[in-house]
Amino acid sequence: MKNETRIDLDRRTFLKGGSFASLMMLMGGVPILAGDPEPPAETPADGTTDYKGEATPVNLAVVGCGPWARELLKTLALIPHGPVVALCDPYPSALRRAGDLAPKAQKYDDFQKVLADPAVQAVIVATPSHLHRDIAIPALKAGKHVYCEAPMATTLEDAVAIAKAARENPKVHFQVGLQDRADRQIYSLANFMRSGVLGKPLKARQQFHKKQSWRLPSPNAEREKAINWRLDRSLSTGLVGELGIHAIDIATWYFNARPIAVTGFGSLIQWKDGRDVPDSVHLLFEYPGGVVLHYEATLGNSFEAEMGVFYGTDCAIMMRDRRAWMFKEADAPLLGWEVYARKDAFYKESGLVLGAGNTKQETQSKKGTVADAQVDEKSQLQYAFEAFLKNADTIQSGVKDFTENFDASDVPALREYLAGLQKEKTWLACPGWAEGLESAATVIQANQAVLDNKRLVLDPAAFALA
Repeated sequence: MKNETRIDLDRRTFLKGGSFASLMMLMGGVPILAGDPEPPAETPADGTTDYKGEATPVNLAVVGCGPWARELLKTLALIPHGPVVALCDPYPSALRRAGDLAPKAQKYDDFQKVLADPAVQAVIVATPSHLHRDIAIPALKAGKHVYCEAPMATTLEDAVAIAKAARENPKVHFQVGLQDRADRQIYSLANFMRSGVLGKPLKARQQFHKKQSWRLPSPNAEREKAINWRLDRSLSTGLVGELGIHAIDIATWYFNARPIAVTGFGSLIQWKDGRDVPDSVHLLFEYPGGVVLHYEATLGNSFEAEMGVFYGTDCAIMMRDRRAWMFKEADAPLLGWEVYARKDAFYKESGLVLGAGNTKQETQSKKGTVADAQVDEKSQLQYAFEAFLKNADTIQSGVKDFTENFDASDVPALREYLAGLQKEKTWLACPGWAEGLESAATVIQANQAVLDNKRLVLDPAAFALA
C-alpha cells in the first residue's frame, strides 16, 4: 500500500501508541510478545533476517517517489545490504524530496534510464497502482529483481500480464508488497491457527476506521489530479483494494482457502469533493464450507481503528496493532500451555496474550515468564524488504552457479533448480506472482461488487495463468 494512511498507522499508531493501546495498558494489556523463537520448520536452522555480513548487497532503484516511497526509503536506510542507488520520478519536487533520504542515489526522470543503469539490480515499484504494469514488466524483462507494491494491478488484464512476465523470467526474483505475510508475529499466528486451535472455523471480521479525506494537496491542479488517482474509480480499486487487500489476504492465508463469492456495497457520505470512490464500504466474502469474512472500512470515523477477529468453535483470536489475544470457549480442549500464559482483561472477557514463539510457551523456559519477552522492534515493511533482498541474492547466486555447472539454455532445469533453492532458503512468507495475482484478482472483483452493489461469484479463471 502506498499512501499516507498506512504511514500514519504503521509509524505513529504503533510506535507512539494509539488510543486502543493506551486503553489496553490501563486495563492491564501488554504489546505482542515477539520473542526469539526458533525459525519455522521450513526455514534453515540458521535462517535469519538480521544482516551479519553474509548476504551480498543488492542495489535498488525506487521508482515512484511519492509519500509512501519516502516511507520505503526510511525503512531501507535501516538495511545495510539494500543500498538505494537510483531514484526515478517525472515530477521534480518529488524526486528532490526522495533524494534527501537517499543522497547517494542517481536521480532519473525517465524509467528507461533506470533500466539502462548497470548498477541497478532490483526495482521497487512504488508508483500508483494503475501504473505498475508499465514498470514491473520492462524491469523483469531487463533482468531486474522486482518488488511490486500491492495491489499488483488495478485490472485483471494488467495483473495477469505482470504475473506472466514474472513466471517467464525465472532468473529474477519477483515479490509483491503484501508485507504482513513477512511479519514474524502474523506468520507465527498463521501456523498457530492452521494447527486447528480455532476448532471449526466459523467466520472472521476485519475493519479499517480512520477519519481522513484520503486527498493529497498540491498547488498545481494537474499534479493534484495525478496524485489523487485513488479517488478516481477508473484508476483505483478503492478502499477494498488500496487498504483492504492486506486484511483480506491475511484472512485468505489463514483460512487456507480462496473466497468463492463476495457481496459488496459502498457509499459516499463524508467527502463529497468531486471524487467518485466510496468513502465507506462493506463486503461479505464467502469461503468454502460456509465460512465468511466481513470486511468494512470508512474514512468518516476513527472509532476502533484497525482490527481483525477470527472466530472458531473453540476460540476467537483478536489481532490489533501487531498484538494478538485468544479467547477460549468454556468447552474447548486444554492446550496445556495456556495455564501459564499472560491474561489480559477485556471488559467481561479474559484473553490469552499470543506472540511469536509464545503459543507453546518457549519463552517460559527461556526467560522465566512470557511477560519478559521483548517487543519486536522491526516493522512489517522491514521484514518484507529483508526477505526480498535475501531471496534476490539467492536467485542471482543460483543462476550463476547453474550457468557455471549446467546447460544454461535448459530453462526447465533452471526453473527446477531455482525453485529448490527458494524452497530451501526462503525466509518466512515471500508472496510471489501467484499470491500477487490471487490478491489482486480478489480485490478487483470485490471493488466491482461494491460499485455495483451486488453479489458477485468470483471467476476461478481470474486466479490462474493459462
